[in-house]
Amino acid sequence: IDPLREPMELKTFLGSKPSKLEFSKTKDGSPKLKTKLAPQIELNYPLMFSAMSFGSINFNLHVAMARAATELGICYNTGEGGLHKSLYQYGKNTIVQVASGRFGVHLDFLNAGTAIEIKVGQGAKPGIGGHLPGEKINEMVSQTRMVPLGSDAISPAPHHDIYSIEDLLQLIFALKEASEYRLPVSVKIAAVHNVAAIASGIVRAGADIVAIDGVRGGTGAAPGMIRDNVGIPIELALASVDQRLRDEGIRNRASIVAAGGMRCSADVVKAIALGADACYIATSALLAVGCTLCAKCYTGKCPWGIATNDARLAKRQNPDVAAKKMVNLVHAWGHEIEEMLGGMGLNTIESLRGNRDKLRAVGLSDTEMDILGVKHAGR
Repeated sequence: IDPLREPMELKTFLGSKPSKLEFSKTKDGSPKLKTKLAPQIELNYPLMFSAMSFGSINFNLHVAMARAATELGICYNTGEGGLHKSLYQYGKNTIVQVASGRFGVHLDFLNAGTAIEIKVGQGAKPGIGGHLPGEKINEMVSQTRMVPLGSDAISPAPHHDIYSIEDLLQLIFALKEASEYRLPVSVKIAAVHNVAAIASGIVRAGADIVAIDGVRGGTGAAPGMIRDNVGIPIELALASVDQRLRDEGIRNRASIVAAGGMRCSADVVKAIALGADACYIATSALLAVGCTLCAKCYTGKCPWGIATNDARLAKRQNPDVAAKKMVNLVHAWGHEIEEMLGGMGLNTIESLRGNRDKLRAVGLSDTEMDILGVKHAGR
């Protein structure tokens, strides 16, 4: 299929899907859907900008992500630092995040976006909390996060109101109540051992989306030893979660979002073939605007004006220019995804989802191929 001459469909819907659809007929005989559908996120591309909190990166970058997501028809994630009120206008393309520190979480914030995400863990530092140094807490960050000016913002490793799946269920439905059941609720976890069982519990607790963050997540402020050695690859975690949910007959009840190490469009195609509905990108988006991966984000002295709130450095990022660069990145990846789909003889991203027969393994062990559910090259 030639994507330059034939229509290709990359549109993706995230949220809980019904196990079956029921229709009735109107007076004129046309069909009418009887089944009530759960709230969905509609994406023009199977991509979203992942969580990078306000404070860890500056306001200019948040404006750029919001504008880029709006132009592209996708979503960006606020991260755990709240949402500045001037960005509420981009709410249709915003996922608001509730993390263990609950920074900036209030009723207006929860209702400002198109979905709510509970962050339990992240791939760069599974089981580890967050620490935003006081040097990065300026007046705007202080007001948005609702923390004192110049004080360290520390997120504990666990949510202190979540110690079981039942506790998570309570929080999920508290957030659904707060948003009057208009918004899907996502739960983000790190890719670790037993991730399939954890994801199963999350889906049964009522989550509409499960986001899995792999070991290659690139959080610049994460401790280097933790970032490089803790967690498992997203491919293995994703395949095992997708298969577990299928085996239990609950795969339709939640969408899966893969994150952590999406370095190019081919990684996105592989992730979707392994069972993801969409993918988060963060490091790739920052690279597009000039990040050099020096991993000095925690110092607040980013020379590219990204992970800094120093006005002298932050002005190096023009929100309009940064937004254009992010739009270019996603457009390019979208074209490449269409080319790869066309090469496989597919014209919709839906036809690739969970279609592991389109993948082949090279240099992997029998155990790895069994978990991934793929055949070796040549077979």
